[in-house]
Amino acid sequence: MYSILKKEITTYLSSLVAYVTIGVFLLVLGLFLWVFPDSSVLDYGYAGLDSLFSTAPYLFMFLIPGITMRLLAEERKEGTFELLITRPLTELQIVLGKYFAAVIIVLFALAPTLVYYYSVYVLGIPQGNIDSGAVIGSYIGLFLLGASFAAIGLFASAITKNQIIAFTISVFICFFFYSGFDSLSGLLSLQSTGIQSLGIGDHYQSISRGVLDTRDLGYFIVLGASFIWLTVVVLLKQQQKSAGKRSLIGIAIIVIIGILSNVGFTRFDFTKEGRYTISTMSRGILDSLKGPVKVTVYLQGDLTGGMKRLQRATNDMLSDLQAYSHHNLQFEFVDPLKGLSNEQQNQTIQDLQSRGIEPTALSVKTDDGVTQKTIFPAAIVAANGRDIPVKLLYQQNQMGLSADEVLNNSIQNLEYAFISAIKKATKGGRPQIGFTTGHDELTDVQLNDAMRSLSDGFEVGRVDLKSIPFDSLLKIRLIVVPKPNKAFTEAEKFKLDQYLMRGGRIVWTIDQVSAELDSLRGHGGEQLAFPKQLNLDDQLFTYGVRINYDLIADINSAQIPISTGNIGGQAQIQMVPWLFYPIFMPMSKHPVIKNLDGIYSEFVNTIDVLDIRNVKKTVLLTSSPYNKNLKAPHMLSLQAIEQEPDPKAFQSTPKVTGVLLEGQFMSDFQNRPQPQGLGEAIQQKSESVSTKQIVISDGDIFKNQVAADGSPYPLGYDHYTRQNFGNKNLLLNIADYMTDDSGLITLRNKEIKLRLLNRARIRNEKLYWQVINTIVPLLLVLIFAIFQHYIRKRKYAH
Repeated sequence: MYSILKKEITTYLSSLVAYVTIGVFLLVLGLFLWVFPDSSVLDYGYAGLDSLFSTAPYLFMFLIPGITMRLLAEERKEGTFELLITRPLTELQIVLGKYFAAVIIVLFALAPTLVYYYSVYVLGIPQGNIDSGAVIGSYIGLFLLGASFAAIGLFASAITKNQIIAFTISVFICFFFYSGFDSLSGLLSLQSTGIQSLGIGDHYQSISRGVLDTRDLGYFIVLGASFIWLTVVVLLKQQQKSAGKRSLIGIAIIVIIGILSNVGFTRFDFTKEGRYTISTMSRGILDSLKGPVKVTVYLQGDLTGGMKRLQRATNDMLSDLQAYSHHNLQFEFVDPLKGLSNEQQNQTIQDLQSRGIEPTALSVKTDDGVTQKTIFPAAIVAANGRDIPVKLLYQQNQMGLSADEVLNNSIQNLEYAFISAIKKATKGGRPQIGFTTGHDELTDVQLNDAMRSLSDGFEVGRVDLKSIPFDSLLKIRLIVVPKPNKAFTEAEKFKLDQYLMRGGRIVWTIDQVSAELDSLRGHGGEQLAFPKQLNLDDQLFTYGVRINYDLIADINSAQIPISTGNIGGQAQIQMVPWLFYPIFMPMSKHPVIKNLDGIYSEFVNTIDVLDIRNVKKTVLLTSSPYNKNLKAPHMLSLQAIEQEPDPKAFQSTPKVTGVLLEGQFMSDFQNRPQPQGLGEAIQQKSESVSTKQIVISDGDIFKNQVAADGSPYPLGYDHYTRQNFGNKNLLLNIADYMTDDSGLITLRNKEIKLRLLNRARIRNEKLYWQVINTIVPLLLVLIFAIFQHYIRKRKYAH
């Protein structure tokens, strides 16, 4: 077999056709990867070789049949095959010798593409910022693809004596196995039957990311072995030999390999951060699926490079989740506006918005300039009659971050977003969240978007602590106290306390000082900010926090509109910073606030965190280092806006404004009798089971602004500055974290390093790198050809 292998390699590399074929392959590949803008690595902007591994398969469909077409067809045409089988070689040894020779020649053709790796390595920010493990894994996928195509080409060469016919048949079979099953599935509407898994493309796309799944490996081994076995059978029949026993043995081996690869499969993630490694928690949820789950992704159509990256990452994530779902998870990508009239598009957009899918305007470059296109970076998870929306673009306006960083954060969040939605769609019943009422809390209009946003995954309503039976209170998974202005009675406090003792979760959003901008404007620009009397200090102190009677003035603040006069009867409005509206920039890596936008707040107090036994304290929100606190009562005046704040007077340690408390809490009513007015018997507990609370010293943090006509704006949107803040995502994260004991939200801790190319250097050196990557691989082949010719000439000169 070795002699056959050596002969085929030597013969092929001694011909001019070999170098022309490989040269054309490298030239076309170089043009696609470095010159043509639609597939250019330089225009893509990310330090990776994704374009190589998505383009090479289509060029392989012509390169490899060109290599294999002569292997057996020429032997049979020249009559040398009959001489070959007279040697002490079996038909299998002959076929394997030629097959491995073809595979080695394919590797030889791929070797010059390592120049591409070097180029991306040099152009990364910082230099060397490329995931080498992912590249290695992707090359393994390309090798397996090439090996399969070589087996197909060898089979085509065995069934005919004409090389051109062998080439044509091989190209057709390669194309059919790579793309045909996907097309057939779409044509016959058989997406749910798994017919795509019969094709190469479905398995190659998985490996080409840098993930080796034993099922994919088994597929390629079975495919290659099948065509090698078919080649041997064809040759035996041509020699009028019986292939019965050998056929049975070959079929048995192939079937065994296929079964073993699918039983107890294993995945090897070559990427540096393990970005395609699904967590044990997610695998458990997918493994427990009892019925079908359908995911419809609306991110499809003419997309920019960044959105293509998000689309590809979404497809990768769903493919990874599907691998552990026992075929219960199915997904598809659709363009909801494709082929629709303007009227139909408007109706579709309204329908999607009613389902929680928001459109995004995207600028797309065309030959005529830049056009605006509406896309939907979102998906719907459907199961058990429930539709749960999933936002793929996690943050659209994250302050201080580039568009690439926003996309990277979105990709990091994909596993959590999909698994959380799948769990909500498949698990029986939605957790209940109650917003307290009866103490002059925020109104339904002010909480409109908060409650509407939560309603996608929770049952949301108002809770009157005075009238609700305690048994009904215990059914509520999370209680939110949204900016009370009137005192709680002892009976209400007792209910909350005993609710907590039994594992209930509470989010306190409390202002200790009465101050409102509207009141300030209505009283000549001045107002006395005075302490509220909420009767909650003792209870919160027992749980481990103290909200102080003060106000934080912070230079890092939001802007408010101020009238500066009238011109022609029109009021002149100017936006100015208002120190009492701090913007909290989440700095902690805790999953509740990780990667959030700045948090908008109004008239905030400081929080003291106390040392309480068996309670873990995690600071979530703080002011900036440029702050000072003012003790209440304090006279507020809009005239202070006219004075530029002195930064020296605002230098202070960041003040705590939001804290997470976890553990076992002591009851505020320990060693105290039950208060009067309960109206029912409640068994008193003095210590809680393990539970959680969040205390935020701003009652307006979950309040949406309200337009002049009474309609609510989205939570976190400031209609004066037209800026989005992270308040809504903070609320959704808190709801998930507080209602789910599985720790699912910890999936948001997943880190994916952002790998970008040096765009400034590319602008200045673009032509240089285009020339390097299209010419140097050709020069390497030419140098090898000259060297090989010189060695051959010298060897046979004597």
